[in-house]
Amino acid sequence: MELIAALEAVLFAAGTDGMTTREIAQALDVPEAQARDLCHLLAARLEERGSGLTLLHTGDAWQLVTRPEFAPYFRRMAEQPSRTSLSQAALEVLAIISYKQPITRAEIEEIRGVQSDRAIATLIHRGLVQEVGRQDAPGRPILYGTTMEFLRQFGLRSLEELPPLPDFAGQDGRADLFAISTELARD
Repeated sequence: MELIAALEAVLFAAGTDGMTTREIAQALDVPEAQARDLCHLLAARLEERGSGLTLLHTGDAWQLVTRPEFAPYFRRMAEQPSRTSLSQAALEVLAIISYKQPITRAEIEEIRGVQSDRAIATLIHRGLVQEVGRQDAPGRPILYGTTMEFLRQFGLRSLEELPPLPDFAGQDGRADLFAISTELARD
């Protein structure tokens, strides 16, 4: 039972990419044959409990997806106006992109110290951020920058109107976290 729950968790975390049988086996530390059996067992359990999710198997990839019969609910959800506020994570990513653009996802994550895929996707969906090119580096990572919609929503004519960033660098040129927390406490 514990391995099935772990399988469900790793497939959820994998998101839209799903995972191959080999990747699942490595993540769960089991042989590939057992990973395949666990996938079939998870699919059966989702079906038995009437879950809103199902396990899709295409080629050698396994992916948790919503059941097609729930499409009308998603249509209604999509037709509702989106929230007007951004999450703290999305605001952090937007600030990083606006000041450091063009910037890659890896560079954003290095600054934040956490994954930022979802926040970037939200910002793209809201039209505040867009792909502006590819970095000339191995893997040719996507470069992100702000859009005209970003300028419009924040009442800016250009990026030059962004307020200057405070200088939190210590003597070694790296960010001084004590200075940052002290400055934030004063605000």
